[in-house]
Amino acid sequence: MGLEVGETAKFSKTIGESDVYQFAGISGDFSPNHVNEEFMKGTPYGHRIAHGVLTLALASTTSTLIADRSLQRQDHFAPVSLGYDRVRFLKGVLIGDTVTVTYTLSEVDPEKLRSRAAIEAVNQRGETVMVAEHVMKWVGRDA
Repeated sequence: MGLEVGETAKFSKTIGESDVYQFAGISGDFSPNHVNEEFMKGTPYGHRIAHGVLTLALASTTSTLIADRSLQRQDHFAPVSLGYDRVRFLKGVLIGDTVTVTYTLSEVDPEKLRSRAAIEAVNQRGETVMVAEHVMKWVGRDA
């Protein structure tokens, strides 16, 4: 599969207002948490927060970076995401926060053709905003 336990990939992005509104439009999630500044002023966050799933979507970028690296090393297996386990949104991501997602391979099982990775998303203040585990299946392909 061209993978090694401990390999990492990182991706950073500053979450802008347009990201939040476009994600709201795509997902249909127009919760006041995301689109109503006045509503959120009365909460402990004090401002609108990005969708948790928008933060999780950044993890997809890191899994693609790992998959691309594997495909450069071998061409017999293609990756397919089986999903994310133990997803937790630990802190709100404010508009203007820069989130860095780190994807670390924690298990590679060549017999089951599966890999697992720990995911951690941290903001520019060093606060962990999200954690998850990703499971990837590696399917055979004609080379």
